[in-house]
Amino acid sequence: MKEFMKCNYSWDDYSSDGSDCSEGRRVSESLEDEADFGILFDVDGVLARGSTPLSAAQQAIRLLEDEEGHLKVPVAFVTNACNRSNDKAAQIQKWLNIQVTPDQVIHAPTPARLLTEFHDKHVLVVGQEHRAEIAKDIGFTNVCTIEDVQLAYPLLDMVDHEHRNAVATGSHPDDTSFPPVEAVLLIGEPTHWEGHLQLLVDLLLTEGVPNSSHTPKTVLNVKQLPVIACNMDLVFMHQACMPRFGHGAFLVCLEALYKKITGKDLEYRALIGKPCEITYRYAEHVIGDVARRLGITRPIRKLYFVGDNPNVDIVGANLYDRYLKRAQQNRDNGNMCEDDHSDHLPISRSIPKGVNLYQQTVRSMESLLVGTGVYKHEETNAPGSPSDDVYHGHRDIMHEPELAKPSRFVPDVCHGIEHILRQENFNPCVLSS
Repeated sequence: MKEFMKCNYSWDDYSSDGSDCSEGRRVSESLEDEADFGILFDVDGVLARGSTPLSAAQQAIRLLEDEEGHLKVPVAFVTNACNRSNDKAAQIQKWLNIQVTPDQVIHAPTPARLLTEFHDKHVLVVGQEHRAEIAKDIGFTNVCTIEDVQLAYPLLDMVDHEHRNAVATGSHPDDTSFPPVEAVLLIGEPTHWEGHLQLLVDLLLTEGVPNSSHTPKTVLNVKQLPVIACNMDLVFMHQACMPRFGHGAFLVCLEALYKKITGKDLEYRALIGKPCEITYRYAEHVIGDVARRLGITRPIRKLYFVGDNPNVDIVGANLYDRYLKRAQQNRDNGNMCEDDHSDHLPISRSIPKGVNLYQQTVRSMESLLVGTGVYKHEETNAPGSPSDDVYHGHRDIMHEPELAKPSRFVPDVCHGIEHILRQENFNPCVLSS
């Protein structure tokens, strides 16, 4: 029989306030026979660093299997990266030696599947490799790229000196057949930020038709195009010794330029990815689907999120727990419509009504923060360490320091899974023996 405990503790157990939780180590003799909880994993910094898997992640997954190696707890993987789901599922499957289907991998843009009102519009998609393919995979049927815009309007991109010289002579007319851009989908940071920023602002100031006939006399009355931004991470942890700029850094540049030129704040029609509630609601749907495939008949009542970034993973989990509590309040008050309790969210973080998701059954969400990625427990809690009050979150998410505090600190994901199984009184190996 597999051992229930596999990880050696290098820290004490910590609750959200740092107190010792050793009482939680005891496992009751009476175990639940079917999981009614699900686990969401961040990827970078939790399961791997770059393309190298962490041994703690491989050990952790073994704890969720029965004696025959069958997974007994529904899991999904939530990352703010932007890859093709097939590719990432294959990579995680190889790392962890379990079957992972593409629908179990939720990238930053994935919940945009719910934004059906934009799926048939002419949408500019910004990112790097496979961006058009990714956009089409999540439902957008009529997409273009910044390169298409550059070809259609050859006189716009003057930050590229080579291009400036190339168009200095001769005639370079606009392509009048190029359809107006009706929305912008930002799925990840592009290359050559300066050119993208120029053309994005051009499109925003001209209602998607940046030619001479649409040049605004004043920017004050221009109706801004809908902007959908996926992944607000200012930084992310890769293989370098310090965090690297993420898509959130690109968004800060775009917001600053738009504000400087128009005097108005850039408006987002939707923010997708962690820490926004729509991503966790979509993840709950995925967990419900995985549970059904595993043969679980009990409703999923609780979710756990294991992450490495307090300002992204933990804030998001706590925001969603708040969302769930409000939902429960509404039910207690006799309002059974799930859609109604999202009305308190700002427009950019709202969850579309009437979307095709499994009924919401989760009542609470707990967050576990690991020390193998962005967050460094030893440095943060060292005597005399300075307090970092700088807020790295998106401007449409209010800075509430309490939201960045996890339910529990753990050294790595293996310790996190041990904690979850103890708390849920669940042991797949004992149940199958």
